[in-house]
Amino acid sequence: MLTKTVLAKTAELEVRDVRCRSGRSSWSPREETTAHVVVFVRRGCFWRSVQGDESVLDSTVVYFSRPGEEQRIAHPCDGGDACTAIELSDDLLATVWGGEPGLPDLPAATTPRLDLEQRLLVSSVGRVDASEVTERVVSLVSSVLAERQPKRVAAGRPATAAARIRLIAAAREALAADPSLGLLELARQVAVSPHHLSRLFRAHTGETVTRYRRRLRVRLALERLAEGERSLARLAAELDFADQAHLARVVRSEAGSPPSHLRAAFLTAEGAQRRERRDSNPRPPA
Repeated sequence: MLTKTVLAKTAELEVRDVRCRSGRSSWSPREETTAHVVVFVRRGCFWRSVQGDESVLDSTVVYFSRPGEEQRIAHPCDGGDACTAIELSDDLLATVWGGEPGLPDLPAATTPRLDLEQRLLVSSVGRVDASEVTERVVSLVSSVLAERQPKRVAAGRPATAAARIRLIAAAREALAADPSLGLLELARQVAVSPHHLSRLFRAHTGETVTRYRRRLRVRLALERLAEGERSLARLAAELDFADQAHLARVVRSEAGSPPSHLRAAFLTAEGAQRRERRDSNPRPPA
């Protein structure tokens, strides 16, 4: 029995939890793959046959599915298996991989760091927004592909320190103008691969693009609250938070208090300032 649960989905990618509860089995019927998919095996062991080439897959490897391939699966033992499948659009894969979209032919070994990264990605879905999921996916997939062809993944990297500084400055300017920009849109604006923008941005600012844009949005929220904004739902929608609850979580994590408390504090402070101005400028007697 095969189950596929969509954990996260955007226009550019989809993250799925794929589980097979099959016992020992011989080769399944041929199945045509229709998308570019990077698959991490989290548990279990199985055989995969693609165009006649057979590979044994377990939790030490990542393998790749490409459109138009025909695959068959066989299970040599009981216990089933679990995988993380990351489907990428052609545009995103071309941006990450460099040049035409494509994936390697053969499975690759995963390092302990990459294995942990994909497991943390699965556990974080539902607790982070789409932009952070995208940034994590780009980082993970880029690292996997860089193990195979590092020069190809490095395409578009600024060559000099001065160029890298200008790049980060341009990225920060773009985010200041529009904090709703995600990693992919930001990378297109500054004409560099999202993988290297993410790496360089963190190296120069000490923060990921997602964390940086979140800080900008929280500061905009605080400014709006200080100016008297009453509707938290409107504030969440206009500042690109998923909903009011998401706004509350993020503001609390950044500022230490939920926006409802901060709104009350600003109103209290504003009232105190008004009383102070009134007391310092009493009305003349009639």
